[in-house]
Amino acid sequence: MMQKFEKFPDWQWRVEKNFNIGAACTDKHLNTPVAQAIAMIVEDDVQGTSQITFEQLAKRTDQFAQLLRNLQVNVGERVLIRLPNCLDYPTAFLGTMKRGAISVPTSTLLTAEEVAYLARDSNAAVLVTDKAAWPALQDHLSGLPNLKHVFLSGTGEIAKHATLNVCDLAAALSAIETCSGTHPTAAEDPAYLVYTSGTTGYPKGVLHAHRALIGREPAAKYWFNFSDNLQDRIMHSGKFNWTYVLGTGLMDPLYLGKTVIVHEGKNDADLWTRLIAKHSATIFVGVPTIYRQIIQKSSAQQADVTSLRHCMSAGEHLSDEVLQQWRARFGQDIYEAVGMSEFSYYLSQSTFRPIRAGSAGFPQPGHAIKLLNPETLEEVEQGEEGMICVPDNDPGLFLRYWNLDEETAKYKHDGWFFTGDYARYDEDGYIWFLGRKDDIIKSFGYRVSPYEIERVYKSHPAVADCAAVGEELEKDKLLVVTYVILQPNLEVTADELLAFGKQHLAAYKTPKTVYLTKDFPRTKNGKILRKDINNKIAYAKSAR
Repeated sequence: MMQKFEKFPDWQWRVEKNFNIGAACTDKHLNTPVAQAIAMIVEDDVQGTSQITFEQLAKRTDQFAQLLRNLQVNVGERVLIRLPNCLDYPTAFLGTMKRGAISVPTSTLLTAEEVAYLARDSNAAVLVTDKAAWPALQDHLSGLPNLKHVFLSGTGEIAKHATLNVCDLAAALSAIETCSGTHPTAAEDPAYLVYTSGTTGYPKGVLHAHRALIGREPAAKYWFNFSDNLQDRIMHSGKFNWTYVLGTGLMDPLYLGKTVIVHEGKNDADLWTRLIAKHSATIFVGVPTIYRQIIQKSSAQQADVTSLRHCMSAGEHLSDEVLQQWRARFGQDIYEAVGMSEFSYYLSQSTFRPIRAGSAGFPQPGHAIKLLNPETLEEVEQGEEGMICVPDNDPGLFLRYWNLDEETAKYKHDGWFFTGDYARYDEDGYIWFLGRKDDIIKSFGYRVSPYEIERVYKSHPAVADCAAVGEELEKDKLLVVTYVILQPNLEVTADELLAFGKQHLAAYKTPKTVYLTKDFPRTKNGKILRKDINNKIAYAKSAR
């Protein structure tokens, strides 16, 4: 029976003609009580605890912008950032945008060759990295036509370079006493460039405008659940290089004057609840793996994190089992969201609707997405699968793919951005995410979403992680199979897991084989690479 929910309110976008992310996250709070509040706290296993106020961050980002001006780094040039979680990250990321240049955040997990590729593809003029990483990088950066300057963060000696101007970031910033104002960027001007896995095997650049920050405003209410009367403190478990963390762990909280707490170093199950308690964090943002770790490998209880009032997750699907165990242990729901590099997070669960386990929730107000048949551009009926499509005037939508005009035209046309992700609406308006067309398994005339299978298998107490894929038995004959990583010290056979699937899934969705494996092929950010999964990674299998 269809439930009657109160209609979400209409959302009115207010996109100013001139807008700058760097200033909006820092200068906006000057001459207000927030100016003296803590903007960011970094817990580093080696360096200890460091923090910075909004006023200090505003000054430091001004200094970084001026440093770029003094070195004649022009408006629109790219600044590649390869840093661990540290106070220099927001300094460089926001300071670059204050200059009117384009920030290019990257992962510390990338190899030197991969960093060199991104520097070449983005045609970066500046690299910001740490002194620990510089020795491995320096021999790979020669011959890049536009790269001229390297700023090194952290402690230690500086190794010079034959062709690049290499300088100590802290010393360079402290030498700057007078700063010009923020460059008057338009909301539509390029602000930052993120790289995501490309279909060609090379990373694909996704260019965002300054308006992207405005485009995420609905999430503050319909996912974050920020308090208007409380100085929220957000404990984030991720690294800034990931789009998910750049938004939820840097730009969004700072824009609204909230405190962000991040960690650099080794992760263990007790770390996050310990830091939540230490810093009286009110909001915790993580990925399902972190929540599973805490549930399975720590003894923390609700009484240990009394300040915590809201929990969020994205990046992969959160299993029903983890949600139920988290509720029982901590008395909190975990609110999921779905997003992408091109559009950040736009579908989410929220306090405004009951969580329906397995569902992605609802489009956030303001994001007028539709589920379309991409061939006819007609909206699909309730219950039918359609491609998630975003109006091309949504402020949160990316500008274009970097140096890939044909790729941009392929996905942005006819007034829409065609995400490539499929979903369906149920009778109550909840969205059920099905994944990309390539992920959907077509087996014996049926279309099977791997996420539905994985959701069931992750509820098994012995399953740490799993991935459902199609296995080609012969031409035009694809079988549904599942690869499972087991919990340590829990005994279960592949045959028993196969029987579990038969018990809990419709016959056409039930895996025909269950493989046991130690790990999956993954991206640098830990996402499973389904296309690279095959039986070579398995150490055991069920009888077919």
